[in-house]
Amino acid sequence: MTTNIPPIITTLSESIRDAGGRALLVGGCVRDMLLDIAPKDFDIEVYGLAPEKLTEVAKTFGEVIEVGKAFGILKLKITSPQPPPSKGGGDITDFAPPYEGGVGGGLIDLGIPRSDSKIADGHKGFDVHVDPSMMPADAVLRRDFTINAIMMDPLTGETIDPTNGTSDLEQKILRVVDPVLFGDDPLRVLRALQFVARFDLVVDPESMSIMKATVPSLKELSPERLRDEWRKLLVLAEKPSIGLQLGFDLGVFDVLHPELPPLKSTEQNPEWHPEGDVWIHTLMVVDEAAMIIRREALDEESSFTIMLGALVHDLGKALCTRVIDGKIRSIGHEEEGEAPTRSFLKAVGVSSVMTEKIVGIMKDHLKPTKYYLDDHKEGMSISDGAIRKLAARIAPATMNELLLVAEADYFGRGQWRHGEARQYPERQWLLDRAAKLDVLAGPAPHAITGADLVALGIEPGPKMGEMIREADRLRDDEGKTKEEIQEWIANEIRWM
Repeated sequence: MTTNIPPIITTLSESIRDAGGRALLVGGCVRDMLLDIAPKDFDIEVYGLAPEKLTEVAKTFGEVIEVGKAFGILKLKITSPQPPPSKGGGDITDFAPPYEGGVGGGLIDLGIPRSDSKIADGHKGFDVHVDPSMMPADAVLRRDFTINAIMMDPLTGETIDPTNGTSDLEQKILRVVDPVLFGDDPLRVLRALQFVARFDLVVDPESMSIMKATVPSLKELSPERLRDEWRKLLVLAEKPSIGLQLGFDLGVFDVLHPELPPLKSTEQNPEWHPEGDVWIHTLMVVDEAAMIIRREALDEESSFTIMLGALVHDLGKALCTRVIDGKIRSIGHEEEGEAPTRSFLKAVGVSSVMTEKIVGIMKDHLKPTKYYLDDHKEGMSISDGAIRKLAARIAPATMNELLLVAEADYFGRGQWRHGEARQYPERQWLLDRAAKLDVLAGPAPHAITGADLVALGIEPGPKMGEMIREADRLRDDEGKTKEEIQEWIANEIRWM
């Protein structure tokens, strides 16, 4: 177990103790330390101090943001100088910037124990009773799973574990804390998906039943709350397929994302997909993508884009798969996938820019392999114009983003080429082509610009736009050089 607790946490806890209270670390930070994972965020629950007194203590360390005063929740933004780690305090390099002061974003969540009663729909529909005198064993009952109900005294290292979460963590079991209170916030079902995937857990049977009973209430959740859980599942888990399969088994997608369940009943041509149906293929592709984003060390936003692209890349197959001449075919599934992809991404609450990126990637995810194979056939070649058009179609996605999803798709299937080395030459080939054409980061500039035409005496207007589009066509479709395009412009001007 790692006990790399940042000095600011220890110092703050000492101040709380001196004021007559007791600070206990709670939730994910304790779970992560028990798993030898360095936490990036720390939540502290304070016993024995009234909210006003806690605020007074916290203000000596920085700015206090009362984000949930009625819920007994404060955020402390650290501004005071922090002591260096003691010689015996362990290495705190895992808490270096960008985690200011050793805590995520320089913020510490401070809470007072409370009891919650559900009185209305939505995550704000609670009657909250803050009680500094509450005992830890009672306070943990409002938590979701036993692995998140473990507490730790940052001054002594003592763990307080009323629900035996430590044992469940060791046995890799995800267990609901309180079967009655669990359903008060249906988001907890989605949290289960990301927890089983991130920590390779199995849901115990009783908890499975409790979560299934909660699933219909998922309709209460906003897209923003869904997005945060999807991001954690897809970006933080090394095998997101575990969480996705749990969501399928619980019926989560029947309620929230009807675009996904039909993939299970959509068969594929075993010659190319011996792994089975489109759902199995999708799970394999998502896990491949999870390996790729780690290999490429992508930032969180890029990782989320790639992972969502992998998840939705074959949604169109459920709409167009047919048996033709005795073979299973999914002709046009890229184009058919646009509507369900947009529907899914809207429900998840991703930005419009990310949506356009993912739609572009989905609609052209087969092109890298097709272009590479065509270019290497005798007597065939892929033109520069085709590469430029591809870059324009997928924008605002980049060529590299397209290729990472395409690579995941390529390897996310059964052993369909026995003895084949794990290689994807398409990526480097297309990256090299794109680099030479200056379309790695986006579409190519127009073959001629409005400024060029104004310099030649052409007035701004519809004719100018027509000439720019025609110049691009001549370059991309007919392979005309810049000199040839300039000659065409001169002829056009002569006849105007």
